Amino acid sequence: MAAALATMISGGRVEVRSAGSAPADEIHANVRAVMAELGIDLAAERPKLITDDAVREADAVITMGCRDACPVYPGKRYEDWQIDDPAGATLAETRRIRGLLRLRVEGLLRELGVFPAAAGS
Repeated sequence: MAAALATMISGGRVEVRSAGSAPADEIHANVRAVMAELGIDLAAERPKLITDDAVREADAVITMGCRDACPVYPGKRYEDWQIDDPAGATLAETRRIRGLLRLRVEGLLRELGVFPAAAGS
C-alpha cells in the first residue's frame, strides 16, 4: 500500500519499489479493495522478495518490521514504520492502516522535497 500511495501522491515523480523479507503469495483482497477505493488498481501487482540490489540503489529504505532480514548498507536513509500488517485485518482495519500509511508517505515525500502532485498532472 505504501508504494502505491507514494506513486499516487507524487504523481509518479519518484521511483518506488516494494518488496518484503517474507512476501505473501498474493496481495490480500482487503488491500486490493481499499486501494481500489482510491482508484489504485493492484490487480497486476505481486509481492516480491527484497534484494540487495534494490536496497543498494535506493535513496530511502522504509521497513515495516523486517529487522535483521533486510539488507543494510552504510549511508542509506532507513526508517522502520511500526504499522500493523494488513494480512488478516478486517476491511475497516485495512482502511485505518491505509490512512496511517498515507500520513507517513506524505511526510516522507515532503522531507524528500516531493510535494503532492496537482490534480490532472
